[in-house]
Amino acid sequence: MESADTGVTDADKHDGGTLTGEDAAADGPAAPTLGQVLLAVEELWPESLAENWDEVGLVAGHPSAPVTRVMFAVDPTLTVIEEAVEWGADLLITHHPLLLKGVTSVAATTAKGQAIHRLIESGTALLTVHTNGDSAVGGVSDVLADALGLEGVVPLTVAANGLPEEGIGRVGDLADVMSLGDFAARVFGILPSVAGGVRVSGDKDGLVRRIAVCGGAGDSLFNEVRANNADVYVTADLRHHPASEAREAAVNGRPYLIDVSHFASEWLWLPAAASALGNVLADQGHDVEIQVSTTNSDPWDFILTPG
Repeated sequence: MESADTGVTDADKHDGGTLTGEDAAADGPAAPTLGQVLLAVEELWPESLAENWDEVGLVAGHPSAPVTRVMFAVDPTLTVIEEAVEWGADLLITHHPLLLKGVTSVAATTAKGQAIHRLIESGTALLTVHTNGDSAVGGVSDVLADALGLEGVVPLTVAANGLPEEGIGRVGDLADVMSLGDFAARVFGILPSVAGGVRVSGDKDGLVRRIAVCGGAGDSLFNEVRANNADVYVTADLRHHPASEAREAAVNGRPYLIDVSHFASEWLWLPAAASALGNVLADQGHDVEIQVSTTNSDPWDFILTPG
């Protein structure tokens, strides 16, 4: 990847190759270093909010490297990485980690090894914002709750190292009562199109108003959903046994369940995250182009249903 042309000549350099404040201002906004972008990311999605099992932060990249283009994506798949490289991204920010579990080799004989080699050889840094992006204000579940029109939103479980409004999952109320069927249609309408669609458990004509949401896999939060008296729970990756047990434990059929694509539920955050980072960097006087990946990294291609 070619480095950006700064337009600085030897005659412009002062004190070891730096511009004076007056000269820098005349040149307009400057590209930040990766280290400066990391500080902006920390301001928005502090690493202290990550769950203790999680692996977030910088995966590949040199903090002193300049960053002029940033791409956001859900997954650091080979296809996504190739998209970032072809666009000329200096930094790829993904929600999901590339190396969540320990590895003993990054040889290019494995998919993860190929990913690491492609990133380093192309000069593309990789940064993971995972459960810290879930928990933070304006994070994954906040964006999902806002898209669904929820009011009075609070966390399902408050972050141990954060503000009262930070934590995993969200719960809030619709402005008006809706049928489960109509609400499920609203959920379907706001999400990116994926093969699996939206699965619903409950009375289609049942009335709902209090809604719990958790972007990504959320079947560990049923106790919190019940404690918050939610009429319906929207999350992804609902497994057979937790879903079945939740139905058995339901009171008057509630909470109803809406199971969505893991990818789709977290993709909604990407445009909001890109905008937030762009605003912070602009406020700091940096000029960076930010784009959301167009790759659908949902793993399923088609589904068969009865009838």
